[in-house]
Amino acid sequence: MSDDADGDATTGGAYVGLFSGGKDSSWAVYRALERGLPVERLLTVHPAGDSYMYHVPETRLAALAAESIGLPLVEVEPADFEAGEATDSGAQGDSELEPMEAALTDLATDLSLAGVTAGAVESEFQTSRIEAMCDRLGIDLFAPLWQRDPRTLAEEMLDAGFEIRILQVAAAGLDESWLGRTIDREALGELERLNDEYGVHVLGEGGEFETFVTDGPHMDRRIRLEYDTEWDGTRGRIRVTDARLGE
Repeated sequence: MSDDADGDATTGGAYVGLFSGGKDSSWAVYRALERGLPVERLLTVHPAGDSYMYHVPETRLAALAAESIGLPLVEVEPADFEAGEATDSGAQGDSELEPMEAALTDLATDLSLAGVTAGAVESEFQTSRIEAMCDRLGIDLFAPLWQRDPRTLAEEMLDAGFEIRILQVAAAGLDESWLGRTIDREALGELERLNDEYGVHVLGEGGEFETFVTDGPHMDRRIRLEYDTEWDGTRGRIRVTDARLGE
């Protein structure tokens, strides 16, 4: 695995960004482009239900993000993973990876595939499986967030000009007011306090919250969202009613 600190990513062919539109996968793509890696496609998996491996909420927004970034998007439509009925998490994770690996195998027939980018921060469960997939395909994994300090990463995203909106929350201390909120330095300070009090991860790495990047230095146009909110008393999400690229 290559990142910003260790080794050089392979540059002998094309890269595919594993992409949900969330802050972590967006940052990995941005850092790859900034580094000069030839990212030629983005790939989004659209889970039909819950998932152990993938970002779930509002993945359809990835198409607008890809258009703003200026890269073709490959969309993968797997059957329902039935994650809620899984009894073996390891086997479930392996099974969920299969549609992505099949899509990358197909892409390798059209591209000289050198590697993929991924927004992994701390999850060994997800990262070990993506690494194993890359080994099987004989490609590199560019993971610039891996094992970085969460607050430092968040500050870097804001300094770069990322506009990050919260799509979903599911943790003690995160109430309905966080739905649709933009993560700024005030929000980061609050997340750090919630980390001290409840253990909420500053980047939401434990599933405490999910995000979408509506603007950034790698994007030509900002994405404008209209939405409703859903709240069940302990968790909630936004439901996007309209999304479009700004002028």
